[in-house]
Amino acid sequence: MVVVLVFTFHLSPFTSNAQAQELPLSETATASVLTCGPGDDFYTTFGHSAIRIYDTAKGIDLVYNYGTFDFNTPHFYWKFMRGQLNYMLGRSSFEGFMEEYIYYGRAVWEQRLNFTPQEVSNLYLLLEQNYLPEYRYYRYDFFRDNCATRVRDMVEMACGRHRPSPLCRDISYDVSSYRRMVAEPLKGTLEWWRLGIDMLFGLPADHRCTEAESMMMPENMRKLFSVYTRGERPLVENEIQLLEERREPLSRSFPPVVVFALIFVGVALLTWKQIMPRWVDRVLFILAGAVGLFLLFMWFGTNHYCTEWNLNILWASPLLILIAIRLERSPKWALWLQEGCFAVAAVWVIICGLSLALIPLILTLALRVSVLIKN
Repeated sequence: MVVVLVFTFHLSPFTSNAQAQELPLSETATASVLTCGPGDDFYTTFGHSAIRIYDTAKGIDLVYNYGTFDFNTPHFYWKFMRGQLNYMLGRSSFEGFMEEYIYYGRAVWEQRLNFTPQEVSNLYLLLEQNYLPEYRYYRYDFFRDNCATRVRDMVEMACGRHRPSPLCRDISYDVSSYRRMVAEPLKGTLEWWRLGIDMLFGLPADHRCTEAESMMMPENMRKLFSVYTRGERPLVENEIQLLEERREPLSRSFPPVVVFALIFVGVALLTWKQIMPRWVDRVLFILAGAVGLFLLFMWFGTNHYCTEWNLNILWASPLLILIAIRLERSPKWALWLQEGCFAVAAVWVIICGLSLALIPLILTLALRVSVLIKN
């Protein structure tokens, strides 16, 4: 918020006294939004966004990138897990920026913004101001404040107005929840990562997004920018693909739903034959309860907005640890309460589109708790 307030303060003289000031860039300078395709690593799966400022007269060809962080930060992984890691604005030459994407065979699109010379200079000054050491760092938020949303905000502020109004559309755009938008690039190839994310994300991930919120995904922002207009002018003057995707497609991952379905079948057979060892129940319940304790930590012990109100705590309940200790001697009210939680969790998984691998996992735990109730 501090950065936004500072920018708002400094933007006003750009827009109100345009004629009285000498522009820092030439009349032929251009501003573009760069959208990068997905990579092979998980953290590159969702693509990337950046801003290019190009001015041949001034010898400027720079890319501003809000997706950088410092691995040498003290307690890096602990801060990352707790949502306390600062990301920062990076600045590089356009040639240096493109080298990385050429090397990894990732696609890159460029959308030249239909900006006046004044607006291009506004954007350049905002980015340069933001690159100062005192403003360079920001607290990263996967949904609400990331490398794409920062680009969106800079484009808006350079216009001296709020988000460009979509006065006309060439295509219809279906806005979904955060969870479904994140799940889409993971289907088929990164299903285990999807399962982990669905276990970590809580109810905020099921919020139905506005168009502005959907721009947390770079590809969504590219599609929306291409159809937005500003009055009679389109927001994007032209779009070209600078690099085509050349990387090998990822191989399909072994579906976690199959793994957990096989576990359920095995447990069901052992239950039917009445030969299930007691230690297996204890291991199952303790593991599920430990997952629940971790989810509680992510809910109450971190700054992550997306891990709050996590209903996975209903099936991965810390109550299962107490049940693991007492088994048949557990209070019946505790066993019935846990069975009810399993039912609610299963409904949530289906309605909100979580990974279906959670269903056989919940059924396995529910089956063994039902045996304790019977005994």
